[in-house]
Amino acid sequence: MITLGVALLIIGFIIKIPIIWTLGVIAVVIGLVLVLAGVLGREVGGRRYWY
Repeated sequence: MITLGVALLIIGFIIKIPIIWTLGVIAVVIGLVLVLAGVLGREVGGRRYWY
């Protein structure tokens, strides 16, 4: 999710399309929240581990 967000940020910045840049920011924030929840030991999506 973080990788997708960073890719969208870069594409949105280069092409100058604000909605893509905004979606990238949202994807990065969601990815960071999921990483933080996983690090704290919380279940994410009903799974304690996702491998």
